[in-house]
Amino acid sequence: MAWHPTESGHPRVAIVVPRYRQTAVARNRLRRRLREITRRRVLGSLGSLDIVIRARPAAYRAGFAELSSELETLAPCA
Repeated sequence: MAWHPTESGHPRVAIVVPRYRQTAVARNRLRRRLREITRRRVLGSLGSLDIVIRARPAAYRAGFAELSSELETLAPCA
């Protein structure tokens, strides 16, 4: 996860899910999970930031709860 302050007035998120020899179905599922976790638990506590989340190969095997806790610990406090 990387972030940078911005003057847009609200947080923006980009999610990058590389192939890592996974199917399109698996990539889309992971992207949807990361987007939902970010929307529910991370964005509300952020100020005006641009955030880029890049999935690692282990993210394909992680469950929803594990992804959620990982993103919450990596998220910057605003």
